[in-house]
Amino acid sequence: MSNNYYNEIWHLSQHELELLAIEDFQRQNQDIETTIAAQGGSADLLVCDENQRKAIVQATTYEFYLKYICIANRLEEVYDKMIQPQKRQLIRNILNACLGRIIELKHDLVNIDLMEFSYNDAVVERLKLTPIDTELRVPRYFLRERRKEIEQRNKTMHDILVKLGWVEENPVVEQITEIEAIRLIQMHERARQGRLRAHFMKEIRMLKEKGKNEEKDKDRNDAGLLAAMKIQKMWRGHTDRRKTRRRKLDEMILIGMVPPPPSVLKARAEKAEKLNEIYERRYATQEAFEEHYQSTLELVREEIKTKHGPNMTEDIADEIRAWIKDCYEKTGKLPEFPSEDQGGSLHIFSRPGTESEVSRSSARSSKESRKTKDKSKSPARSGDLNVNENPDEEGGGLQPAQSMCLPDIRAEIERFNEVWREKDETGNMRQSHYYDMIYAEKYDEVEKEFRRVVDDVMRQELELLQTAIGKKTKKNNKKARRSGKKSKKKKEKDLTPDRTTESLYEELVTNGIIRKYPETKLSQFLGDKALTSRDGIKPSPGDIRQLLTEYCILPLGSEQIHNSCPLIRSILLVGPKGSGKKTLLHAICTEVGAVLFDLTPANIVGKYPGKSGLIMLIHLVLKVSRLLQPAVIYMGDAEKPFMKKIPKTDRTDPKRLKKDLPKLIRNIAPEDRVLFIGTSNLPWEADQKLLQQTYNRFIYIPRPDYGALSHAWKTLLCEYSGGLSNLDCSVMAKISDGYTIGAVNACLKEVLTCKRKLQLRSQPLTHAELINVLCTRDPVYREEEEAYESWWTKTPLGRRRQKLIEMEEEARMEEQALAAKGNGKKKV
Repeated sequence: MSNNYYNEIWHLSQHELELLAIEDFQRQNQDIETTIAAQGGSADLLVCDENQRKAIVQATTYEFYLKYICIANRLEEVYDKMIQPQKRQLIRNILNACLGRIIELKHDLVNIDLMEFSYNDAVVERLKLTPIDTELRVPRYFLRERRKEIEQRNKTMHDILVKLGWVEENPVVEQITEIEAIRLIQMHERARQGRLRAHFMKEIRMLKEKGKNEEKDKDRNDAGLLAAMKIQKMWRGHTDRRKTRRRKLDEMILIGMVPPPPSVLKARAEKAEKLNEIYERRYATQEAFEEHYQSTLELVREEIKTKHGPNMTEDIADEIRAWIKDCYEKTGKLPEFPSEDQGGSLHIFSRPGTESEVSRSSARSSKESRKTKDKSKSPARSGDLNVNENPDEEGGGLQPAQSMCLPDIRAEIERFNEVWREKDETGNMRQSHYYDMIYAEKYDEVEKEFRRVVDDVMRQELELLQTAIGKKTKKNNKKARRSGKKSKKKKEKDLTPDRTTESLYEELVTNGIIRKYPETKLSQFLGDKALTSRDGIKPSPGDIRQLLTEYCILPLGSEQIHNSCPLIRSILLVGPKGSGKKTLLHAICTEVGAVLFDLTPANIVGKYPGKSGLIMLIHLVLKVSRLLQPAVIYMGDAEKPFMKKIPKTDRTDPKRLKKDLPKLIRNIAPEDRVLFIGTSNLPWEADQKLLQQTYNRFIYIPRPDYGALSHAWKTLLCEYSGGLSNLDCSVMAKISDGYTIGAVNACLKEVLTCKRKLQLRSQPLTHAELINVLCTRDPVYREEEEAYESWWTKTPLGRRRQKLIEMEEEARMEEQALAAKGNGKKKV
């Protein structure tokens, strides 16, 4: 597609985002009553009906959430395909700000609904969106812009594994002996001769039958005309039925009821391949333009320093001296020079294009500092629901938390309006960089750099003048106080100060702590988003994908998003065996190119023994994960370290990490793009208090429903060509009700062996073959499902929701009692 097409989408998205940001900012600065009144709430509603107030606030928040998702998806597409480097820089900033705002709104929805998954069909219908439109896409630049780094890391890991002898560098192809080769040739030659002989005998039989038929034809009379008419009738009926069947099949393929035939799949694959070639050429152009842009930045910077540096320094110094002289003549006193934190001489003068920038940046920084303070106080922005479990306090969780992303969105919109909205680009059809914009940007940057140097010199001159007059200057101790506050935090002791990152990485790979994971896309977790509202503890697979995108992938993938969104240090994935917990773990790592550290009890048994060894292991994992961000620390069987009684058959010593796990997670700093992920299929066996101290969020992956199973059967069967179109996926989804998608996939792999695949053309697959193998596996029983649901009600979020339900029930009972009293008085 052309550059004009992406420009149009960008400008349209910017316009919609500007209107949305204005509404969002107004909503941030008004109280709940004003919000409800703006939505058409009556005076009685504002006073009494808490449930309806909550519904209106939830609908408003959910509407903003969906609108930001639609805009972010479009901006992601534009950023991925746009080739102009200066535009891409702005689009990336505003895309990251939008994604951060989506995560903030998601946390607001969790606090309103007291569920990890939020639904509102009325809002989706009003916005005329489909479930596919509401699914947030993972930005592709997470991987594309780190491709070389990821390839280098994978190569390093491969070299280490080859050196250890765990992987063969050049696998030797097994060679056969001369006798075996002769026998193989003989076998194929005899088979070829046999096929030729059979074909020859078939031709002889056909010639004999043809001679007999010619003798019979001589005795026929004028009945040939009737025979021709009969043939015509049968043929026309046959062709019409065939056309009808084909038309019906095309319709079923179009609506997704029947998998497309191999020819259609091949044509689609060819089209997709051609499209990918076009995209690859566009990506190559992007890289070339970006390299040229970066080299131009350096050249322009050096040119400005060389040509204008001396004059710039003199002008700034003369200007400051004139200001000092003017102040002394007017007041009879020497002025105090502003500190570097206050902006230095920029704080004094108003230059064209300088005052607005300083005031804007200072306003933003002051807002951000206030919001950073609020962030530590507000549970909605902490990411940890253990902080506040009382939703009945003032506001009841309905008041939206202050946003850290809205100021960034507003700043980028202003920049777009100033530079790009009305810009004439008819002279830049190739979409290369603009030299005048680079020159202006670098001139300001060099001026600020020289200004800092001149400011230091002027401070010294001012001190000398003060000394000469006889007054001592007051030293600004703001910096000292600030540094004192930061130094309060205890600095961690580095146990490996003399070792390089490469040696530490090699040690952890050698011990199997850092391990290789299969490349798994998030889309491989099969299932669509929920088409209608459902219970929050029984989400669809698409809802789980989106939640993990918001909680894990986006904060790990971008430093800007991570610094602006609520902090989540640890997540526990819970569900029955085969529900896809490891698939999701590998998908999170793949989508951001993360390093995976495995602290599963079975994996670390016998490694780093003793107390000192355990301290070293924790230190190495924390240190290397910070050096190789983004990183994921994984623990399988997460309930084992916190079990009250370990089975005697378990030799992995899982309680070894019991005391250190909470400390490890607390030591993950807010600026670290490191996430701790645990998986468990028996979470109720752990000490719940310790489990909740360790993990911030608990995500339950339920057994798949009919829709998810039907989609899984269709998708998995499409991977095998020929002989599978006769299977009814709807029937198989009903029969496999209660089984996980992992069990379905394992069943297909067991049935469709290499030999069975070769027989599919002559012997199509039957339902009985699959059912017989599926019956050998254990389904998810109702008792197990009830145990998961009962456990979830004991989590922090579950307790809050349970308390809310009890309060609503008590209020309803009181209303019924009051109504019954009123009816009794009327009768009397």
